[in-house]
Amino acid sequence: MGTSDLLAPPAESHTPTVIDEDHLARMTLGDRGLEREVLQIFVRQCAAMLKRIAGADPVIAAAAAHTLKGSARSIGAWRVAEAAARLEEAAIGRSSKEAMSAAAAELEAASLEACAAIGIRLG
Repeated sequence: MGTSDLLAPPAESHTPTVIDEDHLARMTLGDRGLEREVLQIFVRQCAAMLKRIAGADPVIAAAAAHTLKGSARSIGAWRVAEAAARLEEAAIGRSSKEAMSAAAAELEAASLEACAAIGIRLG
């Protein structure tokens, strides 16, 4: 299994959970302490990247979305990763301001959902 396989969403057709537990366990080697640390870092990074994206020019928005996409993939937050990819594509493609705003709103909603789930998980 290559690195790209580890960061790819599961092939199942069912609706994924907010955080893919199996993927997270694989990425943290089952170490609960590492899992907690990685999830805490993800929450902080979400806040920082969403702040950077808000009102940013397309180049900055694309870079921040790309960063968040990689972070989300590493913990199995597939909805966040997919929303970040859409924003990155919209920013790189110089989409309309409305399309960029819609993609940013989708990413914010997915990120807030993931961060809420992480908050519940971490207590």
